[in-house]
Amino acid sequence: MDDHYKSLTGKSFESNILFIGQYNCPPNYFFRGNNVRDNYVIHYIQDGKGTFSSANRPAVTLKKGDIFILPKGVPCFYQADGQDPWKYFWIGISGTKIKTMLAGSELSKKRYLRQVQGSHFYTTLRHLFSILKKSSSLANDILVETLTYQMFYYLVTEYPNKAPQTSTKAQQQLQLANYYLREHYQNFTCNIEDLCHHLNISRSYLYTLFKTQMNISPQKFLLRLRMEDAKQQLKNTNESIQTIAHRVGYKDEFTFSKAFKRYSGFSPSLYRLGPQPN
Repeated sequence: MDDHYKSLTGKSFESNILFIGQYNCPPNYFFRGNNVRDNYVIHYIQDGKGTFSSANRPAVTLKKGDIFILPKGVPCFYQADGQDPWKYFWIGISGTKIKTMLAGSELSKKRYLRQVQGSHFYTTLRHLFSILKKSSSLANDILVETLTYQMFYYLVTEYPNKAPQTSTKAQQQLQLANYYLREHYQNFTCNIEDLCHHLNISRSYLYTLFKTQMNISPQKFLLRLRMEDAKQQLKNTNESIQTIAHRVGYKDEFTFSKAFKRYSGFSPSLYRLGPQPN
């Protein structure tokens, strides 16, 4: 496959493949669209070379066998070389677990990795890309989800983040808090105060745990769980907005609609009509 782009319909709000593409860049080509993405985009360089830079990071020259990522919400610039322009393929990913999984890898810190072509990570990434080019089917959808998690497994085991980890107790508390919110966010009685009582920790300590390790407050994390679930239901079901509101933890449609518009920029009804941003 040469130059190509394909948009995909996701099935999971935890790890969702949004689109794939491949491009054989002309000399000095650079992306002229929005350089701050609403999702994560992994690029693998198949041939040639170019320059990549992102916010608060120095510009680097990357070549065949290297990989770089456009992190969600981070300004990035990348340009093909004038003499030996690169060819690359990319996979766009979103979901509530992506940032957490990336944080365990050196890719999150550096935003690029050199010469990954001999790794299990690359083998899985290439396999995932080839499957995503095929028509959707139940078997392929299952394989895509399996390969996505396998890819992140190899990423964090072969290229681990060397940053200091939190203490075992703090890490366990954060995992328990994550589990509690994921299990209970669909209940309108679920709130951060009850979570603190459940874990027997202060609200300020819980806030510090989330901000330090996930760069998000507990309240915003709970909101994101509810809103991302709602987005998937709006796109993939014909349920009424009132029903979806109840399913993601809101007592009434009005409160849900206000929260959804603040989160996404669209009312639930307009978001359902599409096209929707990811």
